[in-house]
Amino acid sequence: MRLSKSLCSVVGGAIASTGSHPTLDALFISAGAPSEPPALSHHAKWKEWLFRTGQDPNVDSLSVLGGVLEEFMDLAPKLTTPEYAEWQERRSRVEAVLEENGLRYFRSGRVLPQGTPVEDNASQVHERASSSPAKPATVEDLLEIIVRGLRKAMHPLTHRRKGVQPLAFGSEYDVQDLLHALLRPWIGDIWPEEFTPSYAGSSTRMDFLLPVHSLVIETKIVRDRSHAKRIGDELIIDIEHYRKHPNCNRLWCVIYDPDHLITNADGLKNDLEGERTSKDGECVVTVFVL
Repeated sequence: MRLSKSLCSVVGGAIASTGSHPTLDALFISAGAPSEPPALSHHAKWKEWLFRTGQDPNVDSLSVLGGVLEEFMDLAPKLTTPEYAEWQERRSRVEAVLEENGLRYFRSGRVLPQGTPVEDNASQVHERASSSPAKPATVEDLLEIIVRGLRKAMHPLTHRRKGVQPLAFGSEYDVQDLLHALLRPWIGDIWPEEFTPSYAGSSTRMDFLLPVHSLVIETKIVRDRSHAKRIGDELIIDIEHYRKHPNCNRLWCVIYDPDHLITNADGLKNDLEGERTSKDGECVVTVFVL
């Protein structure tokens, strides 16, 4: 469903006051917002991201909207504090703009078209939640789900309960360990840190080799702006190493860029992706920039 600009403006304005850029980035990502956060000011960023969500035909925009609104709508400040009156006013504005757009908010992050039988919808939600997820048909399907969901998987670990030490994902080892944990229930034969044959007088270690599937996963984390400029060159060298390995017919490069330092992610993907062939072997490269 397309989200109107007026709706996105009111909701974005209400949400903007509830947290910092990183906090709200995590909120939107966990709610299922598509693509990367817009590089805009704190005031404009959230309404633009919501508007883009409503333009994406592959995204359930009402589900994302409900996920973004849930904490704001359901958790009121203490009645005796000055913040309560301000929250109540902003919440009323959100309810009014939802009504103008033919929508209504229900507790626990549900935004539904007006007139939708709430009981039926609730039972459908329960049925979907209680049923087991279908196993992906191919290893590529599985990997795409896991890789695209890495940032969502990080969210409950970086935003843990009060008094519990949150986990950080500041190094490649942190990202690799999470990826390894997500892969283990699905793939039994995973070789971490397998050495490659020598190339240009040196060898390197693969992050993960899945020998049954002739597939290698390489992870990178962008450390700073200088590293963002070099990461493509690093991967080009890695590709030359990996395609000499007899069990590497496919290479998945997962680049985690938490501070959005890569300025042209599409250009980087276009430079690296596709079939790479030489006398030493061939390898099909797939790149994800998170």
